[in-house]
Amino acid sequence: MLLQFVIFGVGLLVLLFGADWLVRGASILALRFGIRPLVVGLTVVALGTSMPEFLINFMAAVTGEDSLALGNIVGSNIANIAMILGASAILLPLAVSPGTLRKEYPILLGVMLLFYYLSLDGVVSRLDGLALILGLFGFLLYLVIDARNHAEQVRIELGLSVNLDEPEEEILAQETVADPSLQRRVVWQQIGFIFGGMIALAIGAKLMVMSAVTIAAYLDVPSIVVGLTVVAIGTSLPELAASVMCALNKQGDMTVGNVLGSNLLNVLFVVGLVSMIRPLQVDAESLSIHFPVMIVFTLLLLPLAWTRYQITRLEGGVLISGYIGYMVYLVLPYV
Repeated sequence: MLLQFVIFGVGLLVLLFGADWLVRGASILALRFGIRPLVVGLTVVALGTSMPEFLINFMAAVTGEDSLALGNIVGSNIANIAMILGASAILLPLAVSPGTLRKEYPILLGVMLLFYYLSLDGVVSRLDGLALILGLFGFLLYLVIDARNHAEQVRIELGLSVNLDEPEEEILAQETVADPSLQRRVVWQQIGFIFGGMIALAIGAKLMVMSAVTIAAYLDVPSIVVGLTVVAIGTSLPELAASVMCALNKQGDMTVGNVLGSNLLNVLFVVGLVSMIRPLQVDAESLSIHFPVMIVFTLLLLPLAWTRYQITRLEGGVLISGYIGYMVYLVLPYV
């Protein structure tokens, strides 16, 4: 059994390195082409940090562990809002733009409600998956239009000055604009990070699923609980690392964008694609408890962010406290 915990830890470590490489490469490339930070958070950073969930779910679905797969998605979405935004806000209050609350937040809430509705019959079918994938294309189309509307403005801003307080990715993006001779080298370097990250993510995901299933069977803990706790927290660590770094570099909009985008992609991309490959069974406990908890945390985000368009340290503490309470509820019956 000790070996399985070691394998799980190694898989998690490989997963984290893979996500870091993927996010690093994708973020620098996106900023290099003039995409504003919120959109970077909603797309490339969110996609990179959602890849662990996708690979975990794909591996779990292939091996028939539907509870582990759905638990991972629902648990990750809860952790992204409660744990990640909470921890980031405690480190540094997060500024949230009014536009994000008017445009991107309603999309997130609508997708979470749609996910719950599609699951009420006890299965996320291939047709349900197709509906989610179509929703993904619609969301990406919206982001492309938004990016085109803001691209020139961001390029001008990147070309004007280099702020030493900005993240390394933005500084490097500015340098490549100022010095065209660096452009080709930077692009190929970041492509290398992206592909290396993808390979590491695949290996880490497989190790984590194999060991998590074995540990759950040995401890006589339901797969849904393992997915909601250990696996969900593990696959949310890339989002946590990315969001904390954004918060420390005073990129609150990218932090919020990363969380909103990750939750959207977890449902539209991960659940949509995996359920089209193989329909996912949804247990009654998830429908009565875990899905509602996910929606409650999503709803709670609006009033917290709406006050002064900021998530304060106190509000971050409220999110963290709620998450700890939920974890205690899940684990207590098996202690």
